Amino acid sequence: MALEYALMSAYEIAVIGGDGIGPDVIAEAIKVVRAAGVEIATTDFDLGGARYLRDGEILSDRTLDELRRFDAILLGAVGTPEVPPGVIERGLLLKMRFELDLYVNQRPFVQAATTDSPGHEFIVIRENTEGPYVGEGGVLRRGTPHEVATQGSVNTRMGVERCVRYAFELAASRPRKHLTMVHKTNVLTFAGDLWQRVTDEVATEFPDVSVAYNHVDAACIYFVQDPSRYDVVVTDNLFGDILTDLGGAVSGGIGLASSANLNPARTGPSMFEPVHGSAPDIAGTNTANPIAAILSAALMLDFLGEDSAAERIRSACAQPSQGSTTDIGDLIASRLAG
Repeated sequence: MALEYALMSAYEIAVIGGDGIGPDVIAEAIKVVRAAGVEIATTDFDLGGARYLRDGEILSDRTLDELRRFDAILLGAVGTPEVPPGVIERGLLLKMRFELDLYVNQRPFVQAATTDSPGHEFIVIRENTEGPYVGEGGVLRRGTPHEVATQGSVNTRMGVERCVRYAFELAASRPRKHLTMVHKTNVLTFAGDLWQRVTDEVATEFPDVSVAYNHVDAACIYFVQDPSRYDVVVTDNLFGDILTDLGGAVSGGIGLASSANLNPARTGPSMFEPVHGSAPDIAGTNTANPIAAILSAALMLDFLGEDSAAERIRSACAQPSQGSTTDIGDLIASRLAG
């Protein structure tokens, strides 16, 4: 009966190991989650560049319907050099974001304390289902000297407001209670105006949260020179994509950068993935750093309500860890067991 109860109470996690180093780092993330005492039942899905090259499958509607029944999705990394750019990204990653309504991309960044700095932690909230990534646009007279290409940015009032509101709620829950909206309102006068008006209106509902605005080019400078000015940053899809990669670079490297693709309404599963790519050049060498995947799994536990286990994992990851992919996973798991 005890085994039966454990199986029934386990979280159902869909696992997409993907390509390259993806399966290796996800295996360590799963190991660490279990070491933290959280019961999970995993189901593997063979998706990514290698699957596409084998039989043309990217993400069928049938597979997407299967994914909807899970509590969460844990993804390693996808993409292979043999597949043209954009095929897997749009057919798998963006399709999951759009179809599962993963409208918040949440990425935390932690700068370790040094002799010159006390350390700092901030979070970027990126709108995840609109902007230029929707695919609005087209090409005329392709391949001629008179070729014209357009790529529009789609911003809806609903899409902007629900993302901004999530960011304000997050900022209100944190000690500093500060939010910075990042855009380019002086040039993108239509989309930027919508983002600014929505931010101003939602701000009236959160009088305890102080609000600032930065142009995205200024934010790029501040991320490097003065990241301590930030607490919660909210921005659109494209700017968020760029800023979060920069945030990873200034917070210990992309090997530590985790992310959550969230459906806060919980009408379907949310997806959690490290920010790094599939790194085919080191696939199979057992040298990839699994910490970004492990920290992404901690974000998954946060969203599932397992806050204590998630915090213990983050504390275990904050200690120095060296060695192979499996060595690091074993070391972090041992810290949790101890």
